[in-house]
Amino acid sequence: MGRPSSCCRWSASSASDHPTLNAAQPPWLETVEADAPDVVACWHALDNSFSGLKALRRELRERVHEGDTPRILAQQEVVGDALERVLRAMPEHLLRAPGGEEDWNVAQAFAHTTAARRFLGTWAALDAGGEWPKERPPVVTPSVPGRPDATREELLDLLDKSRAAIRESADRIAGHERQRCGMDHPLIGHLRCGEWLLFLGIHDCMHLEQLHRLLETDAAAPAPTDA
Repeated sequence: MGRPSSCCRWSASSASDHPTLNAAQPPWLETVEADAPDVVACWHALDNSFSGLKALRRELRERVHEGDTPRILAQQEVVGDALERVLRAMPEHLLRAPGGEEDWNVAQAFAHTTAARRFLGTWAALDAGGEWPKERPPVVTPSVPGRPDATREELLDLLDKSRAAIRESADRIAGHERQRCGMDHPLIGHLRCGEWLLFLGIHDCMHLEQLHRLLETDAAAPAPTDA
């Protein structure tokens, strides 16, 4: 999460690099915000900084209420569409380029965010359904990359699996949005079940920003000349 870090670390320069609310937003973000306003508002609150964690928690608390699961799920579908668009727009050579996260390439970073979508939502749903294990409960392990050689088709398949997992999780979280969740994130801490469902899209936005910046940089690079 963040630039160039994961959903549990930020670099010292991240906050100053993040666009402010008064700055013009990139087209991809405007598109997402139109139909996923809660996701983008929470992302702005976080501001890719440690100081933004309290603001993020406040924003999540204000935006998630009992009965909100259908609205949150609809916004996660919008974010899923955005992830699919950016992946399909990636030239093949960029899949092996630095992905803005650790020393991972794009394939590793994209697989990582699909895994976060699947497992954070699934674990929150366990608690909502009263099935949180008392012995050896799931542990959030941040900064786990995917395979560096994953193909576009494999990454799209991972995205589809994450979308199916989110829909299933949403079914179980519905009616339990304000229930405190036992899952503990190393930096985020504890959230309520519905708040975790909304959080998934915030993490995705951070990777969307990285991927769109890479696309823009590649498009602006001078075309190679024949020797």
